[in-house]
Amino acid sequence: MDRDRHTRRGKWSEAGVPKKGWTCVAVEDLEEPSQLCEMCDSAEIRYAHIMEHPNYPGSLQVGCVCAEHMEEDYKRPRERETRLRNSARRRAAWPSRKWRISRQGNPYINTDGFNLTVYREGVGWSVRVLRRASGAVQVGRKAYSTENDAKLAAFNALLWAKDHLLF
Repeated sequence: MDRDRHTRRGKWSEAGVPKKGWTCVAVEDLEEPSQLCEMCDSAEIRYAHIMEHPNYPGSLQVGCVCAEHMEEDYKRPRERETRLRNSARRRAAWPSRKWRISRQGNPYINTDGFNLTVYREGVGWSVRVLRRASGAVQVGRKAYSTENDAKLAAFNALLWAKDHLLF
C-alpha cells in the first residue's frame, strides 16, 4: 500500500496550508470510524488527532498517518492511538469487572492506587474517587440514571485523575 498517497489529496495539495511543524494538542476516540481526516479528506478515522499550527487558523482533526507526516514523528502518533485503543477496550469491559460491595452497600473497585465507589444519591447514582496513598477524595457533581452509567463515569474519572495527579 502506498502510505503517501493521501499526501496528494485534500489540504495536502492546497497552497498556504502548512505541511510540517504541527503539534498534537489532544487525541479523541470518536468510538467508531465516523469522520474524514480533515487533512487528506480521504481516510475515515475513529481516533482524531487534534493538530494545531501557528500559521494555520484553528485546528484540524486528522488520522494517525496524517498526524505522523504533520508532526514529522512516526512514533508518537501511533503511541497515542495505541493508548486510546487500550483505553477503549478497558472501558468496554469496565462495568462487568468484579465490583465489591462496601459495608454501606455501595459497589466499589480498587485499582491503580484509587478506590472508586458508585452510590445512590437521590433518584440517581454518583461517583467518588479516593487516591489511596494520600486519602484525597473527589466527589462527582453529576448524577447518573443507572449504576452502569455511574461505573463508566468512574472509569473516566480514573483516567482523568491518573493523567492530572491533582489530588
